[in-house]
Amino acid sequence: MMLDLLGGFGEKGRTSLAVNDGGDRILLDIGIKVGASGAEYYPALDGPVDDIDALFVSHAHEDHIGALSWLLSRGYAGPIFMTAETRDEAAPTLAAYADPGDFRRFPIPDGRIELFEPGDTLKSGNLTIETGRSGHVAGGVWFCVDDGKSRAVYTADVVPDSNVFVMDTIPHCDLLVFDASYGADPVPGAARAREISEWVARHPRGCLLPTPLSGRSLELIAALPGPFAIHAGMRPSLAAQIGATAALLPGVPEHLRARLASAADWADAEPLPSLPLLADDGMGEAGPSSRLLPRADAAGFPVLLTGHLPAGSPADLLHRAGRADWVRMPTHPTLSGNVEIWEKAGRPEALGHSCAIDLLEGLKSHIPSLRTQCRTGQRIMVPQGSK
Repeated sequence: MMLDLLGGFGEKGRTSLAVNDGGDRILLDIGIKVGASGAEYYPALDGPVDDIDALFVSHAHEDHIGALSWLLSRGYAGPIFMTAETRDEAAPTLAAYADPGDFRRFPIPDGRIELFEPGDTLKSGNLTIETGRSGHVAGGVWFCVDDGKSRAVYTADVVPDSNVFVMDTIPHCDLLVFDASYGADPVPGAARAREISEWVARHPRGCLLPTPLSGRSLELIAALPGPFAIHAGMRPSLAAQIGATAALLPGVPEHLRARLASAADWADAEPLPSLPLLADDGMGEAGPSSRLLPRADAAGFPVLLTGHLPAGSPADLLHRAGRADWVRMPTHPTLSGNVEIWEKAGRPEALGHSCAIDLLEGLKSHIPSLRTQCRTGQRIMVPQGSK
């Protein structure tokens, strides 16, 4: 079994890989790279796409699904496997990050969407694809691909120690392609959540917290120390995510439902509130936060950024100018989580995705089988061993 590394290796963004057993070829995710332009905005998928038998999408964040319309524009005509939650969130993501012409001509092809539940086992030709809950977002999954001779796991984005979402155990495999977004960051999620709560408490006259619409928003709601406001357009999506109770830890749906019910709705025409205000997206590239970041900056309204800051993004520029603070809210594995994933998977050979090269090198001493030299554009063989 071979893997083509199409995006997200030695870089953050455009996450995508192809799996080929010599007869069947599938794609796992099809993302874009925020901050890039031209060919580097899209996966390194050269040549025709008519040999792709199926596309499997882990979740609806832009770095995993943002190039779907681009792929369709190139002639991909096969099935697209995703969960119902991913389907529901895909169109808003593409509206924000796809080329407008591609999205207009190639919207979500509803008739070709194959829905599945996290935990289902899927088939494409001779390939068997196991799935499990990712702990990252409602409806998010990891994939384990088996060709009868070897097994490769692609975790996509996972959170082993989420305070909100459930992550299912990664199975034994011969190659682990894991979420290395944070490199060897040793600080656990609970400590970061306390730091965010303390920052918010120090700004009682209000503050802005840009956040992705799915995933991190619920983590922030769980961490906030008191009353808060949300951009009114977020409420239906947040309610739907809380309603996906199978994705959430026991007791969490009830807590989040009560927190959301008490949250104040805020609209663009209103004055900035004297409350913590959640608004999407997290980078200021799209959605309400693209309008709110410059407004908050002009008003001296405190801003706390909590996720990835692509170079040149509005959030990055504000932070580098010293006009926004940053505290990571972990929505990817920290060091202990990735070591545990690797150990439970049987200590296989490993690749890290969504990670800069220098951060990958820092992981090598903790995960000795990590292949730090792998880059987007390369092809690698999955070792045989566990069969």
